[in-house]
Amino acid sequence: MTELAVEGADMGTLHHLDDHRPTPDTTKPTPDLDKPADGGSAVEAVDRPDNPLADWLTVPDAPVLPAWARSAASIKANAAALVRLSWWHTRFHAFRVPKYLVKTVLLAARGFFRATVGLWPTLSAQDHTATVRALRAQVKARPEDVDLAARLQLAHFERTRTRRWRFGAAAVGVASAAIGIALADPVLQTGIAAAVVTPLAYLGRGRDAQFLDQGAPPLRVDMSAQQLNDALRAAGLLKSGRAGEDEKDWPRVSCSMGPVRDGRGWAVIFDLPRGGGKTASDVLAKREVIAQELGVDEIQVIMSRVRAAKGGNAGRVSMWVADDDPYLGTPNPSPLASAETFSIWEPIPFGQDARGNRIAVPVMWQSMFFGGLPRRGKTFTQRLMTAAGLLDAYVRHYVADGKGGADWMPMRAVAHRLVMGAEDDAVEALKAMLAELLVEMERRFAILRELPTSICPEGKLTPEIVKRYNLPVIFVTIDELQEYFTAMEREDREQVINDLCRIARRGPAAGFVSNFASQRPDAESVPSKLREIITLRYSTQVVDRTSSDMVLGKGKAAQGADASVLSEEHKGVGVLVTGPASYVTVRADYLDGPGFAQLCAKGRALREAAGQLSGDAAGDVTAAADAAGLKLAPILSDALEVMRHSPRMFTTDLLAGLVNIDEDTYGDFNAERLASELEAAGVKRTSKQVKISGTNAAGYQRRDIEAAVPAEILLAQG
Repeated sequence: MTELAVEGADMGTLHHLDDHRPTPDTTKPTPDLDKPADGGSAVEAVDRPDNPLADWLTVPDAPVLPAWARSAASIKANAAALVRLSWWHTRFHAFRVPKYLVKTVLLAARGFFRATVGLWPTLSAQDHTATVRALRAQVKARPEDVDLAARLQLAHFERTRTRRWRFGAAAVGVASAAIGIALADPVLQTGIAAAVVTPLAYLGRGRDAQFLDQGAPPLRVDMSAQQLNDALRAAGLLKSGRAGEDEKDWPRVSCSMGPVRDGRGWAVIFDLPRGGGKTASDVLAKREVIAQELGVDEIQVIMSRVRAAKGGNAGRVSMWVADDDPYLGTPNPSPLASAETFSIWEPIPFGQDARGNRIAVPVMWQSMFFGGLPRRGKTFTQRLMTAAGLLDAYVRHYVADGKGGADWMPMRAVAHRLVMGAEDDAVEALKAMLAELLVEMERRFAILRELPTSICPEGKLTPEIVKRYNLPVIFVTIDELQEYFTAMEREDREQVINDLCRIARRGPAAGFVSNFASQRPDAESVPSKLREIITLRYSTQVVDRTSSDMVLGKGKAAQGADASVLSEEHKGVGVLVTGPASYVTVRADYLDGPGFAQLCAKGRALREAAGQLSGDAAGDVTAAADAAGLKLAPILSDALEVMRHSPRMFTTDLLAGLVNIDEDTYGDFNAERLASELEAAGVKRTSKQVKISGTNAAGYQRRDIEAAVPAEILLAQG
């Protein structure tokens, strides 16, 4: 089974050996475990009943590291989440700086008032000694006693003499400081003001005062163990308790991890309770209901079974609930666009999943099928696989495009065989291409059978055999399969289907990689006997679960691999199935038309340097002109492309083909304008009438158009 290059968290369990030990039969004599049967030295068995450490000497399979630290991808995601959280708090408090300044001034004013109130009794000498207070009381009792009043006045004078000097000195100091600050540098003024205001503001704080606002980033999705249990119970996956029973005693899931924040969402790994008769597969089938109960869209809920290899069981589920739609936003540019070379023997960089993990798909020994609605990025995604083969000089491309548009036209620079369109001549060219592939496949098997095991140990192609015997990997790319099948007669259709099945089934061992695509993968457009032998499948948005299963395989939607949950905004997003129980929703990398054309030019240069340029590409004058940096009139290039499989063509058919290639340019062309443009490009018609299948009508000979190609381009080609 093909595995994706994806890292994720898993959680193990701790199994006690006693839990799996059968009940001993006391009727039989107990063997002496200290005497091994083979006569060797005695060993201490951990799992023996009389071992006092048996309860502690268990076999732990629980990971030592916490869930967030078990992979580089998880550490990176959580570090990014910490940076986002810090940046959110920075912006939150930065916008409140004016408020904080006003609050600081108010607190400083309150602190100044409190300081003044506290110091005024000392500065005003109101804290008299006991002697002064006694004299004052006597004066109040005997106001006529002049001597007593004089004694009181003398005592007060002596008491406040030093404080008057202190008060005066303080007043002079404050005035001098105020004048000095007013005349100081602004930076110094700011520092002094902060040094004065800060302690005053601290003094002015209240007992429950809070200087900074307590900001918490808004969570679009909140999750707790209680919410998870409620959602599963509402989906019918957990039983409700009996009437009158405490809710705490109802069946509940046991979480071996979480719920915890993980990147831009919540992660949890849980086990269904035993005795309920529900499995992890039942949970995956209830994805939409669970999402509704959690208050999110089902596209935000990523669930998968945790297999035994990762410490799981039939009732363990890993769930990640995103804060928002994880597949929206600007797609990542394909790393292939900037690569100089690539080995098709390595996994092809394909895209990333909802949690930002990179997805790479190995294609050697595989066959691929791409399906989905039009204008959802199906062809762009299919071209990623072919683009990887462009950067390997020892990959030979066979390409057929049933639509015949501009998507695959740059492949004329590289493709050994290129079939464009689904007209009668193109259908014949496709049949010839498949026949050529079958002959080549049988030739390769004959060579591989004769090779010694030291060179070919498994009877399959290897990188060494590819170069030693000049047997390049063959990439068979067919887009819009349904166009060919609907254009064929029944007998031809059955023959082509059988040929494709043979290539997809037997070809991988001979180094054939099949890459098929169709908009309508129903039984009429793409028969199930062809689809069912494809190993890798990818589907962009489809209309319903039935259509999703047609692309991805029967029953996949019930397992969670459902492309019908994707929306119109999910361009370039699809569900990738790599095995009976392996799937992931991927936002594919982006490689636009000009970028693909540049890779085709780069692939041509690599093949010329390695001596691997062959077939149609070697004789294509347009591709040769582009490689030499020479300019060929666009009307000549496009006309030759339309007539790729025909020595002659009626004018009406040539116009229709040109419109299919570029409707913006040729949409307003008629027969007169076409003749004028071709004549201006140097085409001299030997005859204005052509005969095809016994019918004479206005048309063009391909040799007349080829004769208009400038001589320097022919020299560059040859």
